[in-house]
Amino acid sequence: MSEVKSHFEENLFVSGHTACAGCGQAIAVRLVVNACGKNAIFTNATGCLEVFSTKYPESSWRLPWIHSLFENSAAVASGVESALRYLGKIDKIKVVAGAGDGGTADIGLQALSGMLERGHDVLFVCYDNEAYMNTGIQRSGLTPLKASTTTSPSGKLWEGNWRVKKPLVEICAAHFIPYAATASVGFPQDLQRKVKKALDIRGPKYIQIHVPCPLGWGHPSNLTMEVAKKAVNSGLYPLVEYEYGKLTKVFKVSQIIPVEEYINIQTRFRHLLKDKQALSSLQETANKNIDYYGLRSA
Repeated sequence: MSEVKSHFEENLFVSGHTACAGCGQAIAVRLVVNACGKNAIFTNATGCLEVFSTKYPESSWRLPWIHSLFENSAAVASGVESALRYLGKIDKIKVVAGAGDGGTADIGLQALSGMLERGHDVLFVCYDNEAYMNTGIQRSGLTPLKASTTTSPSGKLWEGNWRVKKPLVEICAAHFIPYAATASVGFPQDLQRKVKKALDIRGPKYIQIHVPCPLGWGHPSNLTMEVAKKAVNSGLYPLVEYEYGKLTKVFKVSQIIPVEEYINIQTRFRHLLKDKQALSSLQETANKNIDYYGLRSA
């Protein structure tokens, strides 16, 4: 009984939710929420997280949480921030908006851009599982090149998703906001450091967190952390930080691994293992990231 009580006291996002086994998003949310602390208000777009964490009359959130529409988590958070500012409580309570990659990079991009442009003191967190997982694994703007989804399937005519992943952290950084970064659930300490750093900065902030989805990616549920680490170590998901539009910090990789080592445990990429030309194009994407960001450690 004491162990159960301790669990609920230590964590602000608790068990009892209905996320899939090995859900990277569930792990990331707990890391984010615990890093934020109790004096925070969260807005959350429609999506996997909203569905599995707040099935009435139960909730895994131990702090104020507001459900928004699919596209307007940033707008709702802007309203919360404005109300706190009017009440003189903006220095005491943090506002954190959250959404998946679809609710951030696609249908939520306008609301996000408006929040950044207006300068609201809000941290926006994108839980990037690289497709619309909650509605059927459809392609999003953050789906990686060549990944197979239900709307960009691999087959005789197509090699999966035909577009490169949208450079959303750079798009946010181009608003010249105080802080924009990428993180990965595979590197929890780096993730929580970035959340705490963002919350110490006044103004709009953006963090995009890579969260593997065993169901949508087709990997064993016990390999979530391994898959997340390999994405970073292959160069396909660089961990970077921008301040006022300038690249200020890069997570260096001590040993770069081939892209094939990352994709061979995921069914969404299995067609590439039979197509060397398609595989080389994905490897080229990783190589460009490695060179552009200088990911290799000295």
